Amino acid sequence: MTQATERFDGSFTQQEPIPEDGIAAALEVMRHGRLHRYNLAPGEAGEAARLEQEFATFTGARYCLAVASGGQALAIALRAAGVGQGDTVLANAFTLAPVPGAIAAVGATAHLVETTEALTIDLDDLAQQAAAAPAARVLLLSHMRGHICDMDRLVALCAELGLTVVEDCAHTMGAAWNGTPSGRHGMFGCYSTQTYKHINSGEGGLIVSDDASAMARAVLLSGSYMLYERHLAAPPTDAFDGLRLATPNMSARMDNLRAAILRPQLARLADRRAAWNARYVVVEDGLRGTPGVQLIERAESETIVGSSIQFLLPDWCAADVRDVLARCAARGVDLKWFGADAPAGFTSRYDHWRYAAPRSLPRTDRILTGLIDMRLPLTFSLEDCALIARIIRSEVLAVTQARAGR
Repeated sequence: MTQATERFDGSFTQQEPIPEDGIAAALEVMRHGRLHRYNLAPGEAGEAARLEQEFATFTGARYCLAVASGGQALAIALRAAGVGQGDTVLANAFTLAPVPGAIAAVGATAHLVETTEALTIDLDDLAQQAAAAPAARVLLLSHMRGHICDMDRLVALCAELGLTVVEDCAHTMGAAWNGTPSGRHGMFGCYSTQTYKHINSGEGGLIVSDDASAMARAVLLSGSYMLYERHLAAPPTDAFDGLRLATPNMSARMDNLRAAILRPQLARLADRRAAWNARYVVVEDGLRGTPGVQLIERAESETIVGSSIQFLLPDWCAADVRDVLARCAARGVDLKWFGADAPAGFTSRYDHWRYAAPRSLPRTDRILTGLIDMRLPLTFSLEDCALIARIIRSEVLAVTQARAGR
């Protein structure tokens, strides 16, 4: 088969199987039937409490809370940080719908911030927008698709601006900035365990914090039924004093079945990170130097988890981008595009969220118009990744040559 006719026949949505010890742990929960996190036998800690304890250790956090989804983690963290009806929350323009959705869920309004070519929040624009929205006291910072901004500069800037930081780490579980784990720079770090994230329970979320009062509010909001003493990674009981009867129950607990599936995956996350990063490097090396392609260069301070890869087709017209996508799809390579006019699958952009009433963001528009995104599931081999890169390179070159001939 010649390079021009190579085809990839794998699936971009097929995840790895749940580890056998995860399956065994899930079966044990199903056999005894105590799926609810507070339904415990005498002397039993429960899978959800143990997951929280292990994830707190993994991130170096004092406290951890397991919840029903990543979106619920964000909404609970915002509420626990004091965000409520009529408030304004600063947030990245480049993110996914659960982020503005969480802001809307607590009755607040998102005020979006521009994006850099590194696919991170524009810190200069953040300073400007904080001045334009002086009532905003919280930044919901999304490490979208695993890209982490200069967190040292961000933390200093937010301290200067009086902003509390809540980190959306749905795509950065296991990542770090200058050795500090993602999620450990603000009041809360929020993570997702949805199927396409770094550990998989179908749906689920985790919240970490060192702030005892804030985490006590989060535990109560999740629906503790005043059984917070059964947590292994919750604040001390006196942190709940004065909060118990003033905090609503949002019924967003993780169950023991999902926690049982997740614990063995968490134990393997360092190895999975290395495997993802090996695949990322193969695709990145295969695309490097392709005319018309701009790679997203990563900072030396950033420890990544390369479970997806992005590149730019800068200043390309929509028709040519669609041509590349169609050509790659015909050869089995499923690319996502953030410049599409309408949401498609899991991909949307800020001007699709009409409920957020977004302002015009020309710098972000220019980036998203040419932004291509691709998953790298661990079901791909390194040879698969090299093949995928060859296909993308070939089809981008074909369209580039056609553009030059017009």
